[in-house]
Amino acid sequence: MDRKEARILAEQLVSRMTLEEKASQLRFDAPAIERLGIPAYNWWNEALHGVARAGTATVFPQAIGLAAIFDEDFHQKVAEVISTEARAKYNGQSAEGDRDIYKGLTFWSPNVNIFRDPRWGRGHETYGEDPFLTSRLGVRFIKGLQGEGKYMKAAACAKHYAVHSGPEAIRHEFNAIASKKDMGETYLPAFEAAVKEAGVESVMGCYNRVNGEPACGSKTLLVDILREKWGFEGHIVSDCWAIRDFHLNHKVTDTAPESAALALKNGCDLNCGNTYLHMMEAYKEGLVTEEQITTAAVRLFTCRYLLGLFADDCEYDQTPYTACDTAENNAVALEAAEKSMVLLRNNGILPLDAGKIKTVAVVGPNAASDLVLKGNYYGTSSRQVTFLEGIRAYCEPLGIRVLYSAGSPLIMNRAENLAQPDDRIAEAVLCAKNADVTIACVGLDETLEGEEGDTGNFSASGDKRDLLLPAAQRTLMQALAATGKPLVTVLAVGSSLNVPEGDAELLTWYPGQAGGTALAEILFGKVSPSGRLPLTFYESVDDLPEFTDYSMANRTYRYFEGEPLYPFGYGLSYTCFEVSDVRYDNGKVTLTVSNHGGMDAETVLQVYVRCKESHFAPPHPVLAGFARVKVKAGESVQAAVAVDPNAFTVVNDEGERVSGGERFDLYAGLYQPDARSEELTGMKAVRLDISR
Repeated sequence: MDRKEARILAEQLVSRMTLEEKASQLRFDAPAIERLGIPAYNWWNEALHGVARAGTATVFPQAIGLAAIFDEDFHQKVAEVISTEARAKYNGQSAEGDRDIYKGLTFWSPNVNIFRDPRWGRGHETYGEDPFLTSRLGVRFIKGLQGEGKYMKAAACAKHYAVHSGPEAIRHEFNAIASKKDMGETYLPAFEAAVKEAGVESVMGCYNRVNGEPACGSKTLLVDILREKWGFEGHIVSDCWAIRDFHLNHKVTDTAPESAALALKNGCDLNCGNTYLHMMEAYKEGLVTEEQITTAAVRLFTCRYLLGLFADDCEYDQTPYTACDTAENNAVALEAAEKSMVLLRNNGILPLDAGKIKTVAVVGPNAASDLVLKGNYYGTSSRQVTFLEGIRAYCEPLGIRVLYSAGSPLIMNRAENLAQPDDRIAEAVLCAKNADVTIACVGLDETLEGEEGDTGNFSASGDKRDLLLPAAQRTLMQALAATGKPLVTVLAVGSSLNVPEGDAELLTWYPGQAGGTALAEILFGKVSPSGRLPLTFYESVDDLPEFTDYSMANRTYRYFEGEPLYPFGYGLSYTCFEVSDVRYDNGKVTLTVSNHGGMDAETVLQVYVRCKESHFAPPHPVLAGFARVKVKAGESVQAAVAVDPNAFTVVNDEGERVSGGERFDLYAGLYQPDARSEELTGMKAVRLDISR
């Protein structure tokens, strides 16, 4: 069903409603209109990395981990699995009369905000710091979620539009100031791609003001750019309870009816929250018209028609409940976890040689944690494997003994209230001393980095104050390092952290239900690590501007002036790849990738472009293309990487995209063409001089 047909049907249905009935449908918990045969519908649902908050579903790696895979096709495959499970759950639950929150087909995912500052607690919900990578993954996630059938399989939502990345503690009153250049170059491209390329059905505003206007009532963002400039035809939803911030915190209105009117007049069709309960009052005060209420209702019912919710021929209605939580979907989750993990350091200790190891010590607060697998906005897995469980399952059939100690709580300095500080350190040291190698599972989880207001986010409202492990874990790591035994650091985190201890460091992110299995396979060399960093790891927050500064100056790999701890695009392998025969022609880079090592492995090809002639260009080359390839040991493959046409343009001070000149440096290789990547990998990208 095309949008025009759906809109006509929506107009016909809405025309039969009273004004009060129309207004009632603009809330996320839209009530039934029994006389018209319209069932209740709850618009609020989440599917960031799996169907969330509605019971059993496959849990994939957190979004930042999916971004580390650098694979558009696989990313869409993950989204297709999610949308199948979404239909399976919706069909079964609605047949049972369950139309509660998190039970619908309108998913407020993906989060395509730019992860501009590693302190932001919600950064792990995003695809990282690069607008191009975020755009490409966002488009493919939306396509996978929405499908290509007669009806939409599920409705995706690009959030949070648009200049939003903390601080969480002041998001309800904060005014994010961004230049026109930064808007056009950094903050808007992923949303524009979601609208123009992916046909995203919904866009969600954000809590903060943007250049003085509350985002969920911004004429500039919602009318001038989204609808008029980009031609968006779907519906707009507020962030949850963001509209009440207009009068309570932003102070741009005085009353709830005024806030409802400001949002509606600027195109916010759906209220996640309760401010639109005042819509009829706003109408009676002359603040909104019936036509404006009708327009919003029509947009919302257009979505419901596109989803086939009033049809008897929707191809997805036959998806059975048993299509959820399958072994096949678990296999995709395992593959995702394997591909997402990033090897940051290795002195040769990895992969572990199972034939030479008799005892392994698994230590750390994240070793036996199931929460660390999930990130936030997660479902309930029936198949989750913790790090300890994965390592034990791998080792014990081989006759390897596994010793375990939590070593420390996640953040507190004692496990028992009446004990002395660091009461688990001795046990952890004993495990290490009695083992051939120690695997330290440390890091954070969603209780330490996440969304303002989430349970347990007592530290800076979910944001990070620094880039260090909590003090209790630092003490643990120092004690383990002091034993002199081989030490592998397994870091579970959604953002940049600086952890110096260990002979090797493997970044797992929040790896989903199969995280423990994937970790063991990588530690013991069944699988070579192949993830790449979708964001810069910094030495310290002291290297960065103020958190509240939304200028891109000295932020992300494109503008950072210092030396990173680990650069964007970085990640080591167990094998040795070489790139050769690099050519550029007609928007495509072709090259040869050779695997000179002893095991089959995957790697990520990366293409960067620098505009030589324009002072509007970022100071460093920008990502313009990427592709994941698998190469067998001792073999070579030919590969091609499409180059982003926008890489040969720049954004001027008015936010306009213009020509970047006639001469460009194009770099192709396995990493970013920067000095730090060369230092860490010993590899240099191939440079081509391009004229256009």
